[in-house]
Amino acid sequence: MIEINNLSKTFVNKKYLRQIEEKVLKGEKKNVNVSLVLVDEREIQKLNRKYRKKNKATDVLSFGISKDIPKVSGNKKEIGEIVICPQVVKGNAKKYNIVYNKELARVLTHGILHLLGYTHQQENQARKMRKKEQSYG
Repeated sequence: MIEINNLSKTFVNKKYLRQIEEKVLKGEKKNVNVSLVLVDEREIQKLNRKYRKKNKATDVLSFGISKDIPKVSGNKKEIGEIVICPQVVKGNAKKYNIVYNKELARVLTHGILHLLGYTHQQENQARKMRKKEQSYG
């Protein structure tokens, strides 16, 4: 289950986002809850600066919940929160000539994979993550 809070001024199709989330979690065989927050460029830039020391807006950030603090909602474990900036996603979609919803699905998938423990620090990990993003998108 995904909880969606749209704090941005951009309309997003919540049903579509839930479908993407369900597809990824089913494919990864995970029965967990994820929180998604959609914010404007200013807010994601603040978060990126605070947590990643990068003073620029980005498309997606993932914040996992510490394993020492298990949080359960219903019968599912909460694994963290994903923050997406629809304006940056739109800009990237235009820049790379990709349909907006496809790019939105990719960044949501990317965020979920991070919460599930995937990283892209090394090239082989990055390839694996990109392959999964493509298969779920």
